Amino acid sequence: MPVDVRNAALVVLTALAILAVLRWASAFFIPLMLGIVFSYALSPIVDGLQRWRVPRALSAAVLILAILGGAGGTAYSLSDDASDLIASLPQAARKLRDSVTSGRTAKATPLDTVQQAAAELQKAAEEAGGGSAAPPPRNVARVIVEKPRFDLREYLWSGTLGLVTGLAQAVLVTFLTYFMLVSGDTFRRKLVKIAGPGLAEKKLTVQALDEINGQMQRYLLVQLLASVGKGLVVGIAFALLGLNHAAVWGVAAGVLNLVPYIGPVAISGGAALVAFLQFGDVRSALLVGGVATVIAVIVGYLLVPWATSKANSMNAVAVFIGVLAWGWLWGVWGLLLGIPILMAIKAVCDRVDHLKPVGELLGD
Repeated sequence: MPVDVRNAALVVLTALAILAVLRWASAFFIPLMLGIVFSYALSPIVDGLQRWRVPRALSAAVLILAILGGAGGTAYSLSDDASDLIASLPQAARKLRDSVTSGRTAKATPLDTVQQAAAELQKAAEEAGGGSAAPPPRNVARVIVEKPRFDLREYLWSGTLGLVTGLAQAVLVTFLTYFMLVSGDTFRRKLVKIAGPGLAEKKLTVQALDEINGQMQRYLLVQLLASVGKGLVVGIAFALLGLNHAAVWGVAAGVLNLVPYIGPVAISGGAALVAFLQFGDVRSALLVGGVATVIAVIVGYLLVPWATSKANSMNAVAVFIGVLAWGWLWGVWGLLLGIPILMAIKAVCDRVDHLKPVGELLGD
């Protein structure tokens, strides 16, 4: 086999093996990447407190506890509104179904007309073929497939297991973030030390780590400002439109803004459904959903890409394809972690000679 073909085959097999390992060990890699991202986001604050003679262990612990306490306090203060909002969703779905059903009975849809035409054609074909259809054969047992009954205990058990797994991963991410914040630049020095014996290898490693650190912090700052701004705009807009629980919708819009593509769609669809239940008018529901969609388009497709391109030189098409690939690999967590991972890959590829084409492909 020629050398080029053999090398290409080895590269393809290596890439497939890496993807298989990442998918198989997702329960390990997802908390690890979340801990790394959170440590990048919080390390500037801990570094600043350290310059003020505050020990890293104490500052990291206080910072993490403050974030968890603030998130818990916000969730508790909005819990009643959130419970009312969630309780209204089944009624909204039922009302929407009744509206669609009444609309169908009042006026025949094109699909109903096509269905009637197909039935008439089938009847004509049966008459042309010699009358009625052939009778069913005798002495044939009739089989009825019954769906399994709804078992509430099974769903409760699976939901409890999922909740326990999620809490365990949250605890794991919290401790991993804390230990990474306490360690400071220990792993950075170790990576530089094992990069190679020469000064050039150590210099490239330092440059790559500095670029990853800077790009990651700029990206997280852009996402934080975009989420806060979108949450405020959505909450104010929904309050002006008269939608109940506008504050809950604002918080949900800010949090789900971190999940590309899926988060804005969920906010627009859910808000339109709840608006239909509250106002009882399709136009009002479309207005609320349209306002949420316009805000999502302006923030997610105009402001955030522009700010991200200014802060991080990434190609929009390559980022879109990469985020879809990570979403296929890890689901929602892949959508959330896809862009930071691509930034780290680009920073490394830009400084390795035989990987520079990959960095050029990801670059702007």
